[in-house]
Amino acid sequence: MNERYSVKQAKFSVHEAQVSFLDEHAMYGFKDKSSMVRSALAHLKEKLDAQQLKESADLYAEIYEESAELQDLARTGTLEWPQ
Repeated sequence: MNERYSVKQAKFSVHEAQVSFLDEHAMYGFKDKSSMVRSALAHLKEKLDAQQLKESADLYAEIYEESAELQDLARTGTLEWPQ
């Protein structure tokens, strides 16, 4: 985790099994429960961002596939690229 961000406290509820998992933070290489939660949240954010990027790319691909004008534009643009 990048330490240049300020750390703020948040209050939230978790299930008992999740508390037990957090209690084992040291076994997974975390110095405390908070660092484990921050790491999990960062991982979740990366996963959601990647999913959103893929969905966006899929949408652009679908639009491109259905548009002869965009395909022609792309073809014309690549003709000017250096070999």
